[in-house]
Amino acid sequence: MARRRIGQEDLIARPEPRAASSLAELAALLDWTEVDRHLAGISAAAKGELGWPPLALFRALLLATWHDLSDVRLAEALDDRASFRRFCGFAAHEPTPERTAFVRFRRELVRRGLDRALFEAVTRQLEAKGVAVRTGTLVDATLIPSASIGGDGEARWAGHRRRRPTHGYKAHVAADEGAGLVRGVEVTTANVHDAAMLDAVLPPEPGDVYADSAFTGAPAERVITACGGRPRTVWTGIWGRGPEALDRLHAHNAAVRRIRCRIEKVFGTWKRSYGLRRMRWIGLAKAGLQVRLAAMAYNLRRTLTLLHADVA
Repeated sequence: MARRRIGQEDLIARPEPRAASSLAELAALLDWTEVDRHLAGISAAAKGELGWPPLALFRALLLATWHDLSDVRLAEALDDRASFRRFCGFAAHEPTPERTAFVRFRRELVRRGLDRALFEAVTRQLEAKGVAVRTGTLVDATLIPSASIGGDGEARWAGHRRRRPTHGYKAHVAADEGAGLVRGVEVTTANVHDAAMLDAVLPPEPGDVYADSAFTGAPAERVITACGGRPRTVWTGIWGRGPEALDRLHAHNAAVRRIRCRIEKVFGTWKRSYGLRRMRWIGLAKAGLQVRLAAMAYNLRRTLTLLHADVA
C-alpha cells in the first residue's frame, strides 16, 4: 500500500522546552520498530490518498491520551506544536493528519483487535527496564461511564450501595506493588463482578495479591494460588470471638488497605488527566482500546519517573 514519507527535513533548531524534552525521553524508552510490526498492513487513508505511517498515528493517540485531547484538538495541536511533530516524526513544514485519519486508524485498531497486542508489546519492553520489583500485585476494578446512555447499546448498568448507579464499563487492573506499573488490564461491561476477570489480569507468579473485599472468597483465592500467589484481601467477616479476634481482623485489614490503596493512583491519573472520567467512544471494543491506551500512556510516564528517581 502507498504511504507518505515523513520526517524528510529537520525541525528548526532551537532550545527545547521542558515538555518537549520529556516527550523526547518518552520516545527513547521504546524500540518502536517492535510496536510498528504490530501495525503493519494498516492504512488510515481516505480513498485515493496516500496513507499516513501507522506508527506516527499511534504515537499521536498517546499524545491525545496524555493531554486529554479530542481528535479535533489533536489534529490542531499536531499541526501547531513542534514537540508533538517531533514525537510523531513529522518535520517542520510537512502536513499532518486531519481528524478523520485518527478516526479511521482507531477503527482499524478495533477491527483487528490490536489494542491487547500493543499493550503487551509496550509493557514487555518497559518491564525489561527493571523498574518493576515484582514483590506483589495490586488488583482492583473501576467503573467508567459510557459516552452515551441512550446511544450505547453495549454498556450496562451497575449499582453501588454508596454511589449512584453507573451506565458503562468496568476496567479490571493488576498493577505491580512496588513500581505501580499496570501489568494486566481487561475491560467488561459495568455489571460484571470485580473478581470475574482475576485470572485474566493476574501476571505469572504475582506474589502477595492485595485486593479489597470483592476478591475475598474461595473462588478468587483458588485463582490466586493457582498462579503461584498468596491472597492478601480485606475481610468483612469475624475471625473468631472476643475482642482479640476483632483486633486481629482490624490489624490485618489495615495492613492490606495500606498497600492496596496504591492502585487508586492509577485510576486517579486515568480519570483526572487521561480523559477516563467517561468513555470517549461507544461500544465495548472501543472502550477496551481507550482503557489500554490509558494503561500504555500511564506505564510510559510512570517508567520515566522511576528511572529519574533511580538516577537521583
